Parts: sequence; structure tokens; C-alpha cells
Amino acid sequence: MPRRSRSDSDATTKTPMSTKSGRKRIRRIAINTGGGDAPGLNAVIRAVTIGAVHRGWEVVGIRDGYNGLLMPDEYPDGGLIPLNLASVRGITHLGGTILGTTNKGNPLEFPVLQKDGSYKTIDRSGEIVRACRKNKIDAVVAIGGDGSLSIANALCEKGLRIVGVPKTIDNDLSETVATFGFDSAVSFATECLDRLHSTAEAHRRIMVVEVMGRYAGWIALNAGVSGTADAILIPEIPYDIDIVARKTAERVRQGKKFSIVVVAEGAKPKGGSRSVLEREVGRAERLGGIGETVARQLQEITGQESRHVVLGHLQRGGSPTTFDRLLSLRFGAAAIRALEEGQNGVMVALDPPTVRYVPLKKATRRMKVVPLDCDTILTARDLGITFGD
Repeated sequence: MPRRSRSDSDATTKTPMSTKSGRKRIRRIAINTGGGDAPGLNAVIRAVTIGAVHRGWEVVGIRDGYNGLLMPDEYPDGGLIPLNLASVRGITHLGGTILGTTNKGNPLEFPVLQKDGSYKTIDRSGEIVRACRKNKIDAVVAIGGDGSLSIANALCEKGLRIVGVPKTIDNDLSETVATFGFDSAVSFATECLDRLHSTAEAHRRIMVVEVMGRYAGWIALNAGVSGTADAILIPEIPYDIDIVARKTAERVRQGKKFSIVVVAEGAKPKGGSRSVLEREVGRAERLGGIGETVARQLQEITGQESRHVVLGHLQRGGSPTTFDRLLSLRFGAAAIRALEEGQNGVMVALDPPTVRYVPLKKATRRMKVVPLDCDTILTARDLGITFGD
């Protein structure tokens, strides 16, 4: 695997590897999966495990993010799962994660219930580092999105050896061309749009489809264009509902008596705010509800019957696509090579045709949102798709 040149490794940290050169030799590594699940997680686990075993390293999996280390007494197996060639056989095509995951209880801001019913947050990251040392874990392969990798970076700064693997269906991690899970989510959303075309046309309805993506519109944009939507509403372009309504009304005048509108969960109207379903201490706000709002408003403005569909967690489930399987396996294998080469505090990143190493601090510095001048947006506009602007 080609590596970055010395001049391009500004913040890449190297950690000692072999005792002969004064570097610590790896004997045991751990794998953890944090945040929302995504198709391809098990493929990464398999590649990491096989690569490590072939190097003579022992491998364990941490239960439910870092909970297996923070709350070992809550697990019959003590929170750590031994991983070997037999335990990862036949899991490449499986969705979910055999280790479990969680998007609650950020160890950097862990919620603790007070006597008065309120919560305060404490930093438990030091406990994770100490637990790794207690369990003789020399390095951790952390698989996750921006939140999980920000935690990984903090643990690295506290002395834990870490290599990150970028996972999110939202595709919003900077420094990598793609994250695994994204292609699977887009493929599923596109299939749903294909199915909705027939029922929308049969009933002459406006169908509003809400997809995931949080604060980035990658899923909505790619699925919307591929699924021939008539309007796509994304967080990067605040929309005017009247412009969307004019588009659907224009289609009716042209004899096309149905419309498909794709809405990213983080989309917001001009001068308005995002639709938030829930806020809870220790976890990111839960977005949603915008699809229902848009459908109701379009029906009120146009008089045309409208329905909304929320794809939700269906986008996270199921088998990974061929692209995501291959990317996951490449990332997992690259993570092991990174550890073998002495890397620390880095994320493996897709930079076609290679995989490179990027400092975790740099990879989590900013969110990758849809550029307004990207070719896919230009293509959508040429195809007559409106963004409500």
C-alpha cells in the first residue's frame, strides 16, 4: 500500500514497533465499533482479525463501543470477545456488527445521573486507557464516524495507540473520498425511490421520501439524482417550500400528475431551523420529522394529495454492496498494515487508487458537506431537478 511521502505526513504520528529498534512489539490488539451501525462493519472486523492473526497477534473485540471496557461486569464474557479465524468466518456479507455498538455514553462526556434528577457529564477516557493496559491491549482499531474517531483521537492523545477506520452511511468524513456504508445506503434508497414511482403515479400523489445523512446531503443527493426525483432538499441549500410547490404544480400542468421529493433529515427551510425529534444528554441530537412537514405543506399549497415515507434505519441494515464490501476489507487490511509499519493516531482513507494514512486530528477537524458547485448538483439542475432555491 503506497504511503504518504514524508513531506505529506505533517501530523502523522509514528509509534515504536520492534524491540530491536527500541519499538514496542505488538502482541494483542482490540477492535471496537462505535456510533450508528453501517453495512460493512463485519467485513472490516474480518479483515483486521485475519491480518492480525497472520502476523501472530492476538485479537479481541470490545463490546458495544467502549462499554465492554467501562462496564465489564455487565457482560458474561467480561466485555471482551476473543476473535480468531473461526469467529470471523463467513461474516463479510452480514450487516450490523458482531461486537455490538452504541451511540450513547460518549466517554469524553459520560452522563451521570444526579440525586436531583439532572445529569452532569464526566470524562471517562482515562478509564479506557487504563483498562487497555490492564488487559494487555497494545493497540486499538477504532471503527466509526466523526464522533467515534474524535473519541479515538482523544484516547490517542492520552497514550493509547490507535488506528481509525472511517465508517458512516452519511459520507461526511473529510480526508477520505468515501466511507463504507454510504454506497449501500444510497443503493437501498434508490431502490425505494424506484418502487415509489409506480405507486405515486397510480394515485397521482406527491411522495416525499425522508432519508438519513444528518447535516450532510450526500445520501439525498446521490439517491435523488439516481432515482429521478423531481426535487431534492439537502442541508447545504436552505429551501423555499413555494418553489418546490411550483415544481410539482408545473408537472401536473404538463400531464405528469405525480412527483417524487427527496428530503435529507437535516434539511431546513430558508430562515428556519432543522427538525429535531429528541435531545438527550450524552448523545447527538436525533433529527427527523422534516419529511412529514414538507408533505403536509405541499398538500396545503397545491391541493394535491401528498404522502411521506421515512426510510430511517432501513438504510443502515442489510448486506453491504460489492463496493462497500471491498472498501471495508481494504480498510481493515490497511489498518493492520498501518500498525505493523508503526503508525499511530491515524485514519486509513480512500485516495483512489490507493489507501493512505491521515492524522485523526485532521480527519475529524471538519465535516465533509456537499459542495454547491459539485458535478452531481450541476447534473441535477441540468436534469430539471429543483433544490428549492
